[in-house]
Amino acid sequence: MKCFVTGASGFVGSNLVHELLARGHRVKALLRPGADASPLLGLKYERVTGDLLDRHLLERELEGCDWCFHVAASYQLWMRDYAPMYAANVEGTRNVLEAAGKAGCQRIVYTSTVGCIGLPKETDGKFIPTTESDVLLADQLSNHYKISKFQAETVAVELFRKKGLPIIIVNPSAPVGPGDVKPTPTGQIIVDFLNRRMPAYLETGLNWVHVCDVVAGHILAAERGQIGERYILGNKDGNWTMQQTFAVLAELTGIPAPKMKVPHWFALRVAEANEMVSFFTGKPPRAPVAGVKMAKYKMWFNPAKAITMLGLPQTPPKKAFADAIEWFRMNGYVKK
Repeated sequence: MKCFVTGASGFVGSNLVHELLARGHRVKALLRPGADASPLLGLKYERVTGDLLDRHLLERELEGCDWCFHVAASYQLWMRDYAPMYAANVEGTRNVLEAAGKAGCQRIVYTSTVGCIGLPKETDGKFIPTTESDVLLADQLSNHYKISKFQAETVAVELFRKKGLPIIIVNPSAPVGPGDVKPTPTGQIIVDFLNRRMPAYLETGLNWVHVCDVVAGHILAAERGQIGERYILGNKDGNWTMQQTFAVLAELTGIPAPKMKVPHWFALRVAEANEMVSFFTGKPPRAPVAGVKMAKYKMWFNPAKAITMLGLPQTPPKKAFADAIEWFRMNGYVKK
């Protein structure tokens, strides 16, 4: 298949390009002007330089493509001006999906996020991981990133229902593994831990998944996914608290886990102060308010649908962390 991939220089996107080429597919990758293409170094792919808002470019470059993977997104938890984020995530998504439909792509896989799925509620002291059918409540749209991605997923659903576009939605949870160049906020947790910059932590819950499983899920969605459906790309054994996460990191590295747990109210006050400083300096805060608000919830999910319907691989989360640790160490992210 000839595949069009947006966000090809990002963590998931670059790993997706690697895997598509390894499976014998041809890849045309959309990269922004000035994007760091080092994750794609040495790969035989066709590079397209452009922007998600350039509709004519998208329509031209998507001609002849069989599959379209729209992975690109603006993922920022703090910005002085959020208008560019909404433009990229919402209008950019509309542009890519409509251009792919016009080009006659057989399958259009849109990368959403589990942030668009309802969060688990506590029942008798237990949190039951949620599924694709759980509705996101208004008060859970706690930041601009989640709102923009929710609006973008709404666009994808409407284009399927009203125009019949062959769209399949995938909702990755918290991927970790090799190739996290930037790194992502979840990868930064590992880097900070390795550099002993984690004296305390804010308790929360995440569903950890190996990035290779997320990539496989994208390809399986194109091969086997039901048009109009969405699939959580996570791990059934990956619903961990931060305390459990740091215990695994300590086991893998020999570095002591942080023992001090920061109260949510205190973390929120610190984050608000950090953002006041950031407004004047322009530098992103180390602890943005959006991140603290998200940490209030256990972001635990049930990927049974993707496992059953797609055959989503289930690499142990511990191996995902081991692979990420090795990659960060080998690529100079850890101070000696």
